[in-house]
Amino acid sequence: MDPTESKIHSFIVKVWIEETVEEAGQVAWRGHITHVPSSKRHYFQDLDAIKAFVMPYLEAMGVKGDA
Repeated sequence: MDPTESKIHSFIVKVWIEETVEEAGQVAWRGHITHVPSSKRHYFQDLDAIKAFVMPYLEAMGVKGDA
């Protein structure tokens, strides 16, 4: 593995809007994010969850706090 590859993380983010059945006309964000090297996937209903999923990888690279 190239030494610079250990400092690179790739993510695939898929986001869509769903109309809720209970409240016709209301929409909700849905999606998932996948960490490409590990294939770890997290489903979410809140876009802030994207940051929560990515931050541990950044922190492992030495990025502090709220990047």
